[in-house]
Amino acid sequence: MSKFGEAMRGLTVFISDIRGCKSREAERKRINKELANIRSKFKGDRLDGYNKKKYVCKLVFIFLLGNDVDFGHQEAVNLLSSVRFSEKQIGYLFVSVLIGEGHDLMQLVVQAIRHDLESRNPIFNTLAMQCIANIAFKEMAETLGKDIPPLLTSADSSSAVKQTAALCLLRLLRVHPSAIPIDQYAARIVQLLNDRHLGVVTASCSLLEEFARINSLGFSECVNAAVIRLSRIVTASHSDLQDYTYYFVPAPWLTVKLMRLLQCFTIPDDAVVRARLSEALEAVLNRAQEPSKSKKVQHSNAKNAVLFEAINLIVHFQGDPSLQVRACNLLGTYLTHKETNMRYLSLEALSHLATSELSREAVKKHQELVLKALKTERDISVRQRAIDLLYAMCDHSNAETIVGELLGYLEKADYSVRETLVLKIAILSEKYAQDYSWYVDTILNLIRLAGDYVSEDVWYRIIQIVINRQDVQGYAAKTCFEALQAPACHENMVKVGGYILGEFGNLIAGDPRSSPMVQFQLLHSKFHLCSANTRALLLSTYIKFINLFPEIKPTIQQVLQADTQARNSNQEIQQRASEYLKLSSVASTDVLATVLEEMPPFPERESSLLSKLYQTAPWTAKLHHDEGEEGAPKPPAGGMAPIQAPEAPVANGPLVGIQPPLVTTGSPSQPPQPSLQQPPPAQSADLLVDVFSTPTAPPPGPAPGPAPAAVTSLTSPAGPKSSLPPTPSPGTEEGYIRLLFKGNGVLFENDTLQIGVKAEYKKNLGRVGVFYGNKSNSPLLNFSSDVVLSDDLQDSLNVQMKSIGPSIDAGAQVQQVVNIECKSVFFQPPLLNIMFSVGGAPQQLTLKLPVLLSKFFEPTAMNSQEFFQRWKQLGGPNQEAQKIFAAKFPIEKEAASNKLMGFGVSILEGVDPNPDNFVSAGVINTRAVLVGCLLRLEPNLQTKMYRLTVRTSHEAVSAKLCELLSEQF
Repeated sequence: MSKFGEAMRGLTVFISDIRGCKSREAERKRINKELANIRSKFKGDRLDGYNKKKYVCKLVFIFLLGNDVDFGHQEAVNLLSSVRFSEKQIGYLFVSVLIGEGHDLMQLVVQAIRHDLESRNPIFNTLAMQCIANIAFKEMAETLGKDIPPLLTSADSSSAVKQTAALCLLRLLRVHPSAIPIDQYAARIVQLLNDRHLGVVTASCSLLEEFARINSLGFSECVNAAVIRLSRIVTASHSDLQDYTYYFVPAPWLTVKLMRLLQCFTIPDDAVVRARLSEALEAVLNRAQEPSKSKKVQHSNAKNAVLFEAINLIVHFQGDPSLQVRACNLLGTYLTHKETNMRYLSLEALSHLATSELSREAVKKHQELVLKALKTERDISVRQRAIDLLYAMCDHSNAETIVGELLGYLEKADYSVRETLVLKIAILSEKYAQDYSWYVDTILNLIRLAGDYVSEDVWYRIIQIVINRQDVQGYAAKTCFEALQAPACHENMVKVGGYILGEFGNLIAGDPRSSPMVQFQLLHSKFHLCSANTRALLLSTYIKFINLFPEIKPTIQQVLQADTQARNSNQEIQQRASEYLKLSSVASTDVLATVLEEMPPFPERESSLLSKLYQTAPWTAKLHHDEGEEGAPKPPAGGMAPIQAPEAPVANGPLVGIQPPLVTTGSPSQPPQPSLQQPPPAQSADLLVDVFSTPTAPPPGPAPGPAPAAVTSLTSPAGPKSSLPPTPSPGTEEGYIRLLFKGNGVLFENDTLQIGVKAEYKKNLGRVGVFYGNKSNSPLLNFSSDVVLSDDLQDSLNVQMKSIGPSIDAGAQVQQVVNIECKSVFFQPPLLNIMFSVGGAPQQLTLKLPVLLSKFFEPTAMNSQEFFQRWKQLGGPNQEAQKIFAAKFPIEKEAASNKLMGFGVSILEGVDPNPDNFVSAGVINTRAVLVGCLLRLEPNLQTKMYRLTVRTSHEAVSAKLCELLSEQF
């Protein structure tokens, strides 16, 4: 710093003056004086390199103080062409700080950078690459991306240049991966793992890790090199990089990076490589058990960093059971370590090991220590990791113990973790319950202890399980009745009790202590303490009671016609009370029994609680092993089968799998209601009534005919048909992609033929006009065209194609109409196969017809409340697809809006709090089902990135729409 100050004394004096200012006004005055002086110097006679460097450096300092600098950019760029290191360094500093993408001088900057990259001076090379890494953007990556790999792989490059080149290339790879010629230099970059310089190898590891994330197959050969280098560092028989020992730990940073690199690949196929990797990992575990060679914290930090990364690698490969068991035993000793961080890391690592079938039993041996940590740890983060580990190690053998301990901890748990803890208890109790009565007791106890944190998904789930299991219905009714007798009863308990007693209260009515009148009075005593939504549910329970217990009908009718109900300010309660009263008065006993019959069992489907947990705690949701995984324990004969997943009900529509009530509230917290009327017809799409629920099945069609061939021609052109589907002709993809978001345009064009498309869609029907224009001077003879459907499309699309003449005169144009009906969801476009001859030469052309599922979109309008209500409802497993990607085109609001509208969805204004985000809604119309779709597009202007989130009521559609849309922005 002293030499730097002597070289630019004026800068040192200026900084001292700024530091000596007593007030902001004095500082501002001194800065303005200096800016005026610099401006006059730049406008005056030509400055030498020293003064130009000094004044540019002052401008950088002024900018870093938080002041605007609107001049001096040209002078700074001129410094880049200097042959002096100090002047060039200041020029690059100014460019890195004050000049960014889109600046008028950026082209000159790029030219100067390229000149320095081509220089034989290694210092100039490194300065240029450091500048690229600081300001890299897409256009710069495209321009300079091919100039960096030669510097990295050249034998003439110094170690400093190679290290800088690797890090610069890593930055460009993250900005614009396609601009880097990966395949061309892959083998030579892998060889850098054998370099003697620590910095080169470390930087190369980071670069190869990024390459592997993009294309792991293309860099699989680096596994061998990484294993060999790792073995040379950690095993006692080698002394590689001993000069880089950090507190008795050889090259800990490189060791960690090598192990992270290996986690990007699958387990090596070569037995020799696997053995060498196992030897290296075993050496790390052995070294961790050796007495510490130093009491300093730096030694233990480096040693433990290597150990825990080795355990991550062991978990990733899962190839050697002995290593996993050894790792479990070693981590178990750390559960009582005096350092809080070690206990935290041990619990976290054991959570990962518990997901492996090979080490789960070894992890379960430490259950008592984990439970002790849950009860005694002072640090909340350690207790959270203990909860995660208990969740991960739970199975049929210890479920009741772990769930009981978690319930006990729930009473004193921190408020920030209660919601996640409730979800985990609900998932474990459902997944590993061998007795349904235990499951019912657990969930009701959960509601009693933490009712405010029990989401609708949890109490919907217990209702559905009880409805599906006759052997537990009486016990559930009795248990709910007893729970409602508590003086203080949570509202969620009232909801569950009201619903279950309304369905199965008759099973306990024989006991005088739970007679019909006692049940009704018990529920009605909670009525005035509940919210409007719960009171609406209780009214539905009352009308159910009239069907179950006719003897208390007069009492219930008095309640229904009371002024507090009939004239209630809440429209929902008022309407329910009025309609239920009328129904009980005019309907006969048989009609009433039919309308109010018991809920049918729900169709079996996976629970949505895991997806709910993934939303609240994504990391821990992935810890638990799935029942369907190979090697995972299967439920015993008495175990619980998966049941219809609970879904939040939609406004004016039914809960998924539950018939709609007579009157609905439109509230997002509306509970499931008893069946009182038939569901709306599936074809009704004017309102989003049944868009986000499962619509009724279409009426059965005629009996199916013989199985269709692999490819079906829908016209009868002359010529034989191939038994295999044709593939699109090369060079035809551009027009197809262009028409995915447009209804009209040119699909294909060459010197002979132009094919245009004009399409219109309504509901699940489409009319596509295909125009064939002859651009040649000769007629097109033997002209034929047909639409080809694959096996999957046979059942999804119904296509009718009008025939056209066998020839098209020179310069003429003919139109062919294709009528399309979408019968069900599909993901591949039909193919348009065209054959003709011109000048005696036969021609064949196969195009993708721009007909995808998105063409049958119908835009939907909704306000902010409706949107977010439906957004929450579409939270089931695989109903959401999300992708973060770099913008392929400039981020412009109008262009993005036009693309979304061209996609077929509506743009909802004023819904998202961020005005730069796009929120859209639509319905995909098919004959069999209506698929509701909500999407949210979030642009980031600083990083030139998008985040796209798509939620639909059809699991496979979400991912496909997300993939299709992300390619257009």
